[in-house]
Amino acid sequence: MISGKFAITLHILTLLSKFPEEYLSSDFLASSMNINPVLVRKEIANLKKHNIVESREGKYGGSKLCIGSDTITLDDIFKITFETVSLGYCKKDPNPECPVGKKINENLDKLYTDINNNISDKLCQISLMEFTEEF
Repeated sequence: MISGKFAITLHILTLLSKFPEEYLSSDFLASSMNINPVLVRKEIANLKKHNIVESREGKYGGSKLCIGSDTITLDDIFKITFETVSLGYCKKDPNPECPVGKKINENLDKLYTDINNNISDKLCQISLMEFTEEF
């Protein structure tokens, strides 16, 4: 399902890309988004798991990119936050006797595959560095 995870993650990475030599605290990152630092730390943990950021603790702690912003695409970021977009399915088994019900989820699968291919095609053309340069 669609949530704000991609936007939060991209916001974090854009800030880290703008300040590549600095360790930025989760409080600082959260203040830019007006969200709770816990939500930032959750996404930072995911970015650490994928070797995109490194972190250090303490008074001068925080996180910074551990890869070049020119080496990661928005598609890479999308895939570590979601992997695919899904707008939902029928929650209960639709009526197999109905001409729509028996094929609705199958046709939604085809639609979502097409949407994801289009998203990926667009996002893989934009690096984090290119996105960051717009600020």
